Amino acid sequence: MNRPPAAAVLAAAAVAIAPLFTLVATPQAHAATATPATVPAVRQWTGATGSFTFGSAARVVVDPAYASQITGDANTFAADLSALKGRTVSVVQGAAGPGDIALTLGGSQSAEGYTVTVGSSIKIQAKTSAGEFWGTRTVLQMLHQSSTIPAGTAVDSPTKPERGLMIDTGRKFFPADWVKNHIREMSYLKMNYLHLHLSDRHGFRLESSTHPEITSAQHYSKQDIKDFIDLGNKYHVQVVPEIDIPGHMDAVLKAELAIGKDYRLKDSAGTADNGFIDLTIPGARTLITDLIKEYLPLFSNSNYWHLGADEYVTNYSAYPQLLTYARANYGANAKAKDVYYGFINLANSLVRDSGKTMRMWNDGIGTGDGTITPDSNIIVEYWYGFGKSPQQLIDAGHTVANASWTPTYYIYGKGKPDTKWMYESWNPDMFQDARTITDPTKNRGSLIHVWCDTPGAESVDQTAAGIKNPLRGLAQMTWGSPKLVPTYAELVPVMDAIGRNPLWPANGALSNLTQGKPTTSSGIEGSATPAASATDGSMTTRWASAHTDPSWIQVDLGSVQTVNRVVLAWEGAYGKDYQIQMSNDGTNWTTVYTRTGGTGGTETLTGFTGIGRYIRMNGTARGTVHGYSLYEFQAFHDADLAKGKPTTASSVETPGLPAANATDGNATTRWSSSRSDAQWLQVDLGATRSINEVRLSWETAYAKAYQIQISDDGSHWITLYSTTVGTGGIQDLTGLAGNGRYIRMNATARGTGYGYSLWSFEVYGS
Repeated sequence: MNRPPAAAVLAAAAVAIAPLFTLVATPQAHAATATPATVPAVRQWTGATGSFTFGSAARVVVDPAYASQITGDANTFAADLSALKGRTVSVVQGAAGPGDIALTLGGSQSAEGYTVTVGSSIKIQAKTSAGEFWGTRTVLQMLHQSSTIPAGTAVDSPTKPERGLMIDTGRKFFPADWVKNHIREMSYLKMNYLHLHLSDRHGFRLESSTHPEITSAQHYSKQDIKDFIDLGNKYHVQVVPEIDIPGHMDAVLKAELAIGKDYRLKDSAGTADNGFIDLTIPGARTLITDLIKEYLPLFSNSNYWHLGADEYVTNYSAYPQLLTYARANYGANAKAKDVYYGFINLANSLVRDSGKTMRMWNDGIGTGDGTITPDSNIIVEYWYGFGKSPQQLIDAGHTVANASWTPTYYIYGKGKPDTKWMYESWNPDMFQDARTITDPTKNRGSLIHVWCDTPGAESVDQTAAGIKNPLRGLAQMTWGSPKLVPTYAELVPVMDAIGRNPLWPANGALSNLTQGKPTTSSGIEGSATPAASATDGSMTTRWASAHTDPSWIQVDLGSVQTVNRVVLAWEGAYGKDYQIQMSNDGTNWTTVYTRTGGTGGTETLTGFTGIGRYIRMNGTARGTVHGYSLYEFQAFHDADLAKGKPTTASSVETPGLPAANATDGNATTRWSSSRSDAQWLQVDLGATRSINEVRLSWETAYAKAYQIQISDDGSHWITLYSTTVGTGGIQDLTGLAGNGRYIRMNATARGTGYGYSLWSFEVYGS
């Protein structure tokens, strides 16, 4: 892998940008200097005299000639405007007056092109409803910054037909509301492609009627998928499924094994690979066919079906049954890998029979390793330098997509996109290892890929914050219009100015208390790795200390704050032993958390509460011969999610000891159950939340055996924590990882002759 070097520190000086428009001084500058500040930038802007003001009487006006095609878009646009401006915006048919926004079709633009004309009213016109809708996104971003827009005309269209986001929900479940928020967020950036990676080692996330045994406890119902598709249709985002076959099938194969069906691929010594399915077993092929046929009709708004087909067998000689099967089915000269290629083409025929186009990852397609080749009408997503190059794939008849690790991979516990490099140096036709192609029209586009290799490394809200700017950088690069500003440092204020989509939930990710705050350290390795790089909000810049113990990094939070969660994103040079310390004066320190035997990566520290104006990581033993190096040093004050929320229990000892006492925030009141085993206390958090910690404060009557469980519906429960040796007192359960609306303590064995009694049941997360 030829990964670009870590980005340099962004310029510290803020770039002054007018509320809506900015001067463009690049070689690609538009003819007019007053160019709308949007992401992506409009392709062409011509200024005019006058302005438009969105007033209290502004309406969305639909051209009656095209009402059947665009009224739905008009209603969506009006709902967004209503959320943005805090009043109801009406939709009418007819002629637009001053202050109105008119929608119409007609003209000769490309499929997603549009024209926005700003005067006393605004007219959005396009050849297709997709183009017309993207025009509404441009106007929405303008109005996000100011109710008054200078007059002019934008003529706009994208370079790449696919622009979007992939979510690895197979390894970490992303709640349905999170997915919906990102459908709207993508659309706000004119991104049109959501790839759901629905199965992997840790889970199979779809309700199944043909094989219900394989469905993980946390999953999407078929109604959830229909809801995603309906929302995608409203916002012009297609939802593309991936069920990863024939590798990464651990969750499916484990479920089948539990009912007596062993479809795992075994080598000549009889050793099974838990992730590879044996394609020579008839039952295994039937299972695969059942799943493809079950789900193809479900994804009605998608033109595609993604098979995955990555990271399957590399040493085919270890599995002699593959060669035997290949020669029996594909001829005497067949090679073992023909089983893989033959399966791909079989799946492709099923997909094409449904009217869709199949897609797959590139790493399994080699040269000369089989007598069969994958059908050339399969789109190949190129992510890394295995097998054929992008140009060789195109020469073989394939269309490709640029899924290159650098700069599109957002990997839990590992690397994150270098958005600065992406914006300033990359283009969507530059593939991994700087490989290029001769015909850009053979490249569909690119996505930000969220891979959850270490599922507990982040919460879903942290992920939402982490991909915010990479999505905006990719939106610009795949739209392909002339850049509004030449550097990423100048783009950041533009991204901040357009904000989130108007329906983004107000209770999004908690604020990182350290971001942008004055940061100092005991020393630095060099000028390129200053202390401030650990609190700049970027995973592409870092602080590195001198090669010595002890070393520290310190942040002035600006005022006294309460901190109960710290996230340390280590570079390769990590701290093995260190403390998190807090202070009111920056001189006298109190240790609130001690870590010994650290292993680096991204560490989330919970189970403590510290108060102070200053916080520091005080490293006492390095994990390598180098110093200490942090991409990010983050601090949070997580509120008790259960406090004041509706709380119920299986029983109460007396009316004066109700369930609500455990979540009232009062340490002197308690819940107590009846004197029998199998009791529970349950809290409705009001919305799906990401849980990482539960704190139980037991009265004398404690549970010896209990579980902490979460649920989406209050009926089907997933266990996050279980013990049979509880000792009472205060039990702080950290390192949990799960999402749910409901949470409960489910007790199965008492520790005393009484029932169960809790002073408090606290829940933390985001």
